[in-house]
Amino acid sequence: MFSLRTYGRWALPLAAGLLSLGALPATAEASTPAPVRDDFDGDGYQDLAVGAPGGTVGGLQDAGYVVVMYGGPHGLSADRRTVVSRATAGVPGSPAKGERFGTQLTKGDLDGDGRADLVVGHVSATRSAVVVWGAKGGLTGGTALPASSTQAGDFDGDGTLDLALFKGGRAQGDDPLGTTATVWTGPLTRAGKPAGTRGLDPAGLQYVDVWDGATGDVNADGRDELALKVYCGDGSYCTRLYTGSPTGLAPAAGGTFPGGGGGMAFGDFDGDGYGDLAVGNAPDSSVTVASGSASGLAPSGSWHRYTQDSPGVPGAYEDVDFFGTSVSAGDINGDGRDDLAVGAPGEEIGYDDGAGIVDVLYGTEAGLTGTGSQAFTQNTAGVPGAVEPGDGFGGAVRLLDTNGNGHADLAASAVGENSRAGAVWSLRGRATGVVTDAGFVFGGRSVGAPYAKAAFGFELN
Repeated sequence: MFSLRTYGRWALPLAAGLLSLGALPATAEASTPAPVRDDFDGDGYQDLAVGAPGGTVGGLQDAGYVVVMYGGPHGLSADRRTVVSRATAGVPGSPAKGERFGTQLTKGDLDGDGRADLVVGHVSATRSAVVVWGAKGGLTGGTALPASSTQAGDFDGDGTLDLALFKGGRAQGDDPLGTTATVWTGPLTRAGKPAGTRGLDPAGLQYVDVWDGATGDVNADGRDELALKVYCGDGSYCTRLYTGSPTGLAPAAGGTFPGGGGGMAFGDFDGDGYGDLAVGNAPDSSVTVASGSASGLAPSGSWHRYTQDSPGVPGAYEDVDFFGTSVSAGDINGDGRDDLAVGAPGEEIGYDDGAGIVDVLYGTEAGLTGTGSQAFTQNTAGVPGAVEPGDGFGGAVRLLDTNGNGHADLAASAVGENSRAGAVWSLRGRATGVVTDAGFVFGGRSVGAPYAKAAFGFELN
């Protein structure tokens, strides 16, 4: 188990949600189909990538690995999986102690073959990220990329995914180490060559550490925006927003955006065709949503703040719950509006400190609401396992339709489970919401990977 007092290092998983928009407004037309984002083997089912950055590989602690669980007609199964580490054949480099391979993950069809590829990041300031390529039988091969973390999106609206690459470390003290960033325009070749390159905000990013981010189309112009969670120093986290354009990304006007060091996700919570940005503020146990529009994100006066004291949201507000540590957007009930899963890994259940909880808030015509929200813990009927102190259930969450029935399924992790071995739970989505009648839990041991103190599920994508 782990101490919640160290949440700054463990409990800000880098979950970033996928924009899952409904129909575009009549005034906005997408010129090309959306690129493939989540299907590595091209079978039509979305797949889940799980980071285990604490895993021991080749006898080296915290070398890290990733497990991909492939979707299918019955959802996720331990029988169909791929384990990727620096020791995997075709993956460049070799395992390194403390690299924490799998700390950050990005998905998307980078080479234009119709199958998503996986980019695996880490915490090292000197090592390369790795892109593992999608294929009919699952992920295969690997190519080094000059980055520690990445984000994929169609930033210029040409119908192919571009890749933003960030090089830098993660300061554990007051002062950021600084980041350099480059945008590679797609498609990429499997030799790791982009169609073109552009620098990204060198003046601004040199003073912050990029931890993670999310991409989505805020103004429905067919080009993705990029939101970044950055460490600004002195224990504070900020949000940087970049707007897509025909020439790529540029810093968004205004400069004031929701922030707070938790998860972030784009989702269309009111079904108007514009992507809304949800940002978790883990130290404040809250989530702020800024609505999208034709002119971009709405000003701060119209933002909506959600806590466990919001009407209908299960639980009660406590700053030590870390509500908003992780967030993910997706349409669970199939009504054409995105819903939001929110992890609160510090939640006390009974007398068990840090047992953790996941709340699910639903989208409506008026936007996200607490009315009708659901809550899940390891004590919820049908959820495998049992509540224990320090499990941190909800440390990472992800909404994906892994069985292809039109309803996003919920994946939620507990990094502290079994003395920090970690585990991930999969619960089905249906028209009535998230259900537990087919609950499935898996970890490093059940998928044949190193499991002792692996922090399995630190990152879900």
